[in-house]
Amino acid sequence: MKKILFLLISGLTISASYSQEVSDAVRFAQDNLTGTARFRAMSGAFGAVGGDFSSLSVNPAGSAIFLNNQVGVTLSNQNIKNNSNYFGTPMSDKKNSFILNQAGAVFVFNDRNPNNNWKKVTIGATYENTNNFDNNTVSVGTNPTNSVDEYFLAYANGISLGDIKNISYRDQFYNEQQAYFGYNGFVINPVNNTDSNTQYISNVPAGGNYYHENEIYERGYNSKLSFNIATSYKDRLYLGANLNVHVTDYRRTTTFYEDNDNPLVAGETISNLRFNNDQYTYGNGFSFQLGAIAKVTESFRLGLAYESNTWYDLYDEISQNLHTTRQAAGGQPINATVNPDVTNVYDPYTLQTPGKITFSGAYVFGKSGLISVDYAIKDYSNTKFKPTSDAGFRELNNDINDNLTSAGELRIGGEYKIKRLSLRGGYRFEGSPYKNGTTIGDLESYSGGLGYNFGGTKLDLAYSYAERKSNQGFFATGFTDGANITSKLNNVSLTLLFEL
Repeated sequence: MKKILFLLISGLTISASYSQEVSDAVRFAQDNLTGTARFRAMSGAFGAVGGDFSSLSVNPAGSAIFLNNQVGVTLSNQNIKNNSNYFGTPMSDKKNSFILNQAGAVFVFNDRNPNNNWKKVTIGATYENTNNFDNNTVSVGTNPTNSVDEYFLAYANGISLGDIKNISYRDQFYNEQQAYFGYNGFVINPVNNTDSNTQYISNVPAGGNYYHENEIYERGYNSKLSFNIATSYKDRLYLGANLNVHVTDYRRTTTFYEDNDNPLVAGETISNLRFNNDQYTYGNGFSFQLGAIAKVTESFRLGLAYESNTWYDLYDEISQNLHTTRQAAGGQPINATVNPDVTNVYDPYTLQTPGKITFSGAYVFGKSGLISVDYAIKDYSNTKFKPTSDAGFRELNNDINDNLTSAGELRIGGEYKIKRLSLRGGYRFEGSPYKNGTTIGDLESYSGGLGYNFGGTKLDLAYSYAERKSNQGFFATGFTDGANITSKLNNVSLTLLFEL
């Protein structure tokens, strides 16, 4: 990846390439189930139902089901709890957040000409927070075998000592910077002190039983602004299209701590260290959607929708620092801090996330209620970092193809009406995007809710619960051990709708 120069807040210029990871691709390729309270209460099974603002995010033909002009807004409270188990030691942390989840408007233009088979045209605009990144994960435990020294060794081996010592941090590539931290923090030592040396050994005493703390604090969002148009043919066939603008803003702070009480040797050895990383990714993207809903009978409907790839233009910034304590047998502890006080600002790049196809069916029981089923397919292995001519991105895209796979998502929802009151429920299952099924596991979700129609105003309330297991390494290179995480997501949403 090319080196560039930027003027930074710290007053320093920096040039470096940052190695993105497979997990970065998955983060922006996945969407959480968001939207109106009715949509969430029925687990998003709206591909053949329509008539709801969030149904447009599944099938853009859904706006042609609307009978009247409507505007609405949805607020949500999200609580996510992560239960971690790292080599038998349990730990938990949680994060609560309150967000504007969805807002939208749809306007219906009916054609009263009885000789025209195209009965209406609808236009709409919706905003959705498609992914709320606010999340805390803390893992604590004793690793019986592996130390974080493997991370620094994996980057350093093959890099000449001269490049680590004689090239300014701000002018180093990302792998050289990681070697720089390991060397200047005394975590690793060169086999010999010549500038041509390319082999390194650990300065962490052997013996295992390394105590680890890994803290991850994530903040931010992924949002989508959609512009919709749809039409109805003989009130039997509904066609629609969306143009979508995506905005992402993601911040991740990690701190990793290690210490050990293994016997010290004659030379100075590392007894503890703390490695801090701050990442900021931001940018915008574009996608489009096409959809159709067919009213096979008055009660039975079928839907088909296609969502294109999303093309993101992204920017990354990262800053790092390392603190270590070393000592020799009988000696006093010596503290070292490696803090370049530099924020790396990288070349902008393109991330292409995969498209999605959704098949839907629904049965409407007159005015009494409905039952609906959606099944969507997304091939995560088609995610690509661009430009693909970049050697680093080619290698990363190969890793994506080797590790990710296509995943199916099943959504089932139902609604039963008692006069002005509506009772709703749903179930959702989403398969793992990883071939191994464990880095990020399957997701299972249950939901329920109710709504009341006051006439020109509707009020909807929903609750959803989702659970997913994962096991991602604390680091993607060298030291790849990680904790088993069970994430439990609780969401309460409230929607207020007005007919105009």
